[in-house]
Amino acid sequence: MIKKGDKGSNVIHLQQQLVKAGYPVMVDGWFGSETEQALLDFQRDYMITATGKVGARTLTALTGKILGNQLTVHDMQYGAELLAVPLATMATVAHVESVGEGFTESMHPVVLFERHIFYKQLITYIDKNEVDRLTNHFPDLINPKRGGYAGGEKEWDRLSRAMAIHQSAAIESASWGMFQIMGFHWPALGYTSSHDWFDAMCHNEVKHLTALCRFIKQDPVMHGALQQQRWEEFAKRYNGPAYKDNNYDVKLAQAYAKFVNEYPDRQF
Repeated sequence: MIKKGDKGSNVIHLQQQLVKAGYPVMVDGWFGSETEQALLDFQRDYMITATGKVGARTLTALTGKILGNQLTVHDMQYGAELLAVPLATMATVAHVESVGEGFTESMHPVVLFERHIFYKQLITYIDKNEVDRLTNHFPDLINPKRGGYAGGEKEWDRLSRAMAIHQSAAIESASWGMFQIMGFHWPALGYTSSHDWFDAMCHNEVKHLTALCRFIKQDPVMHGALQQQRWEEFAKRYNGPAYKDNNYDVKLAQAYAKFVNEYPDRQF
């Protein structure tokens, strides 16, 4: 994923592709505000959800192709209507609270496998003594302490290994897709099983957006805060008590100020 603040050859390639597509920008290898705006313009014009971040979907679109599983602005409008918020609000959440794109270059859903959650989830399915025995054999996958992250595509490999130990517990122990919602939320979000959740997350980014909308709506306080653009309260409910550490409330407010001009649609 390429984003604002990055620099180097990947940014140069992005800038060259933007220029070639008709979005003039200085090719200097620095992803600053000028590059971000050109990227937002391209994403909006080509019906890609304008997040200002670059992954497989945007890079493919810059060559004139599509992947077929990506969110479009029309999908985002549908999500906005589900939540009864302006499109600018929906775009704000996608910009700040997503990883930019929901699938890797290998077309696996983006996941982050949490070994400490796997330890807890396994205990709900099998005897704790057996879980502790497995922990001794697979400490990188099962562990009371968080950590062991491999990053990127390798997180899918970790998840696959964990699923070989116990499928449901492993699915519940990863955050999934564009909005990185934890798998253990599947019952509260209306999925029939962990495998139903797995199938949805592997399908397309529209399913990721559906999960996001369900996640927000199941918490009336969070939903109300989003509708009223009370960013601090929304960030607290969505990101947890450490939201201040990453300035999520500030980032949400800043993103909304930008997107309310990008998407000046009706207000609910």
